[in-house]
Amino acid sequence: MAIRNELTLEATIGNLTPVLAFIEQQLEKTGCPFKTQMQIAIAAEEIYVNIARYAYKPGTGEVTVRLEVTDEPAAASLTFIDSGTPFDPLKKTDPDITLSAEERDIGGLGIYMTKKSMDEVRYEYAGEKNVFTMVKNY
Repeated sequence: MAIRNELTLEATIGNLTPVLAFIEQQLEKTGCPFKTQMQIAIAAEEIYVNIARYAYKPGTGEVTVRLEVTDEPAAASLTFIDSGTPFDPLKKTDPDITLSAEERDIGGLGIYMTKKSMDEVRYEYAGEKNVFTMVKNY
């Protein structure tokens, strides 16, 4: 069984709850393990909030959240697509987590956590759109 569903809405902080509910509902249908669902939800929140805060600054625009789940291999692929300012978060240098919070530069921890918790993350700018995909095997 493979599923593919997507949700398109305005990229605002207020729409975080519907985005997370959409992801949760889709993953529950597939029997995705709860621990994996939580890892995906945390990473999704990090990526979505960054899009909502920065992609269309100072205005707003749409974001599409696409979830694809496959059986062989058992994996969930979550893609965020927006038409905001081109930005590759994977090019940001990982924070030095050996430093205290006060010593570290602001920013970058969310994408770092996403890279560490997902099995694959990739970014491309295609068709004048930011396309950020993360994959979690289970």
